[in-house]
Amino acid sequence: METHPSSARESGALARVLDGIAWLCLSVAGVQLVTLIVIFGWLVYGRYVLNDTPTWVEQLSLLLVVWITFLGAAAGVWYKSHLSVDFIRERLPVPIQKPLEILSILGMIAFGGLLAWHGKTLAATTWPRIIPMLGVNEGWRAVPMSLCGGLTVVFSLFHLAQALTSDKKAL
Repeated sequence: METHPSSARESGALARVLDGIAWLCLSVAGVQLVTLIVIFGWLVYGRYVLNDTPTWVEQLSLLLVVWITFLGAAAGVWYKSHLSVDFIRERLPVPIQKPLEILSILGMIAFGGLLAWHGKTLAATTWPRIIPMLGVNEGWRAVPMSLCGGLTVVFSLFHLAQALTSDKKAL
């Protein structure tokens, strides 16, 4: 298992567990991405060679894209590869860099909490409906949103603990 440059091996057992969870998110998203490519290949083959378009491909691809996106986003929070504007903070005077870093992490915790809460609510309210052509509950489209939010909170809490206990300018 490959880790981020701020190696989890240096941070103890909890960091290794969280690193494993992030790796699992990326692995599942990778398998789903390959599945997406294969089913689109089947769609093209069915439409142009068999003259029989598989109608379930569109619905499954929409479901897979949601899972791929949110699992990748959660891992991005752990690996700190998500969209951020660190260069502004790094250009400011050193004494205010750490408070801004902590403020940024607190914002991620708040965002993750809202994402988890509203994802859970959306999953619960859409669960009774069935996705056409697939026969699975519509709520499965919102589950990754809630999962990503929860993982964002957990990963960000770990980053907050690191930021509060480190003497480094930036993690």
